[in-house]
Amino acid sequence: MTTDAQWRKSSHSACNGQCTEAARLGAFMAVRDSKNVGGGHITLRPDGWRTLITAIKAGHHDLP
Repeated sequence: MTTDAQWRKSSHSACNGQCTEAARLGAFMAVRDSKNVGGGHITLRPDGWRTLITAIKAGHHDLP
């Protein structure tokens, strides 16, 4: 399923290689680590995707 996905790197990815990529998989969204594309991905329903993006924008997942 992921071979047909068009993965896009976040426009906010750091230039140090700390990047994530996202792809639409049918009605779902998938997220993976761009440094380890073969390491799998998480798949989210639309409501989970919105929740994740909202939390990221609010700074809930920022590293110290």
